[in-house]
Amino acid sequence: MSFNKEKFVKKLKHFVGIKTEEELKAVKTPQQKTIEFFKSLGSAALAALIIITFIIQNTRIPTGSMEDTILVGDFVLVNKFIYGAPSWKYIPFTQITFPCFPMPAFKEPKNSDIVVFEFPGKRDELRAEELNVNYVKRCVGIPGDTVQVIDKVLFVNGKEFWIPVNIKYELPAAIPKEYVDPEIFPKNRPWNVDNYGPYVVPKQGQVVTLTTENVEDWRTIINREFKKDVVDIANGKVTIEGKPVSTYTLQKDYFFMMGDNRNNSYDSRFWGVVSRDLIVGSAFMTLFSWDRDIPFNEPFKLLGSIRPERVLKILH
Repeated sequence: MSFNKEKFVKKLKHFVGIKTEEELKAVKTPQQKTIEFFKSLGSAALAALIIITFIIQNTRIPTGSMEDTILVGDFVLVNKFIYGAPSWKYIPFTQITFPCFPMPAFKEPKNSDIVVFEFPGKRDELRAEELNVNYVKRCVGIPGDTVQVIDKVLFVNGKEFWIPVNIKYELPAAIPKEYVDPEIFPKNRPWNVDNYGPYVVPKQGQVVTLTTENVEDWRTIINREFKKDVVDIANGKVTIEGKPVSTYTLQKDYFFMMGDNRNNSYDSRFWGVVSRDLIVGSAFMTLFSWDRDIPFNEPFKLLGSIRPERVLKILH
């Protein structure tokens, strides 16, 4: 059988999606044009969905907890690929969850990384009131680390932590350690934001002893692992799902997050640690930045507020 080069090239072009001269010259009906338009639109939407879900997304910064590293009004690019981003957890535009799966991670979050994560909820909440709300903080403690703040100075495993270039303190003097903040995490600990800890970041497989004295250290973490309220005290004993227990084995790794604006950051010192499955990605670049207080109905004023020095700025 002889080799027909023209037929082979024609089939190859068709296979890879390259239109032949005959197809380009063919006159398409309005219906065919409409179908092609929606096919192209669908392909573009699918590509965008894959990129946003697994690779890179943009997030807007609404608060000043990371100032002056990240400013209010910054639009930050997030690398979701590096930590193995999970697939969608929620049906779009709803609070309805469904099973998800993580992609393979290239690395684990480490100390000093700027991390984007899903807010786990307030200190005593089983879950956040509003689901799928992302926070941006700096990771200062990985599983097993001991985190402590002494007169504003952060120590990790007994050594002074690396100081971010743009760290910020709105209050120059440290809050005395004698002042106990009732909102601090864990509940009932005699600490405040400037004199905190030592606190050991929980890790997967860790066996913790449970007593009536320390149950508040672990109640929220255990309840979240069960995804329901299971921890209680009965007859002077700690119970899980009604059964008396003296120990519990943690099922997840956790991370301690803190804002660079140390006196104005709602972070792990208040609401606790972040489980590994809630981590979305690493914030690595400011796409652009403007004054978010200017309304959209003043477009020229809004565009004039763009901060050129923050366009495509690498974050550290």
